[in-house]
Amino acid sequence: MPSLTFEARSYALRDNESVLECLTRHGVTVPHSCKSGICQSCMMRSVQGAPPAEAQKGLKEAQQAEGYFLSCSCVPQLDMEVTLDAPELFLVPVTVQSLVRWNGKVARLRLQPSQSLDYRPGQFVNLRRPDGLIRSYSLASVPQHDNYLELHVQRSSGGQMSEWIHDQLNAGDSLHVSTPHGECYYRPDALEQPLLLVGTGTGLAPLYGVIRDALRSGHRGPIWLFHGSRTGTGLYLVDELRALAGAHKNFRYVPCLSGEPELDGIISARADAAAMQQHSNLKGWRVFLCGHPDMVKTAKRNAFLAGAALRDIQADAFVSTH
Repeated sequence: MPSLTFEARSYALRDNESVLECLTRHGVTVPHSCKSGICQSCMMRSVQGAPPAEAQKGLKEAQQAEGYFLSCSCVPQLDMEVTLDAPELFLVPVTVQSLVRWNGKVARLRLQPSQSLDYRPGQFVNLRRPDGLIRSYSLASVPQHDNYLELHVQRSSGGQMSEWIHDQLNAGDSLHVSTPHGECYYRPDALEQPLLLVGTGTGLAPLYGVIRDALRSGHRGPIWLFHGSRTGTGLYLVDELRALAGAHKNFRYVPCLSGEPELDGIISARADAAAMQQHSNLKGWRVFLCGHPDMVKTAKRNAFLAGAALRDIQADAFVSTH
């Protein structure tokens, strides 16, 4: 079996074991979050031995040329020596501008970066707190409108980052964020194309950014948002979204509750089921799906079966990491 060398110590890799799994198994701390090759927070660099192509997927060409790779996706076939560069090389200092907690369930975090960041609403950043813990959150802000980065953080029982943000973080505190990543954003190449957006929980964050960016760009096609939660505490930005719908004739907002009876202006149904019931033919539509992995998986399949082209389906599943 191949061997892995890190900080002058060698470790025997198990069959089909990733670099991240091997080092973690031996007590080595490697920053990471999603473990699925998306967030890029587990990036390392190869000193000797070429990383597999799969482990460099999504990285910039310059990073690939310098030997950087994603340790969660790297299953070495040959011996490798690796190093963990200082995370600060890829992080930007930010200051908490404001922190608002809605319903005890969702926190709206607005961050002031120390330098301008180039991003598209709907992408995500990796947020790092002072002790090194990293988690990924989507951007709800729009750079042309907002002078801050806005994140929505749902409290997760036992969640190290989310409970810390809800219980201990304050305005004025310092954190770091990565440069933005992700493909879930609006592209102003078809202003007449109908848009369907379906989200659960804080899956609303990237969708809120996408919608405002589309309207800012002069999108003329219909825009439908279905946002769902099991209970009423999971719905937020209701007044803001209703006001947005009132100001733009082509935008429709449909809040959904799957675990409570129908309320005034809120239907009783799963968001994805309600969306498919009202839009059974999605040929020619662009679809954005964000939130619970099961919802995203089911909705992606149903959207494709309803006629949406795979290239027009942007799916962003929120994987819970404690």
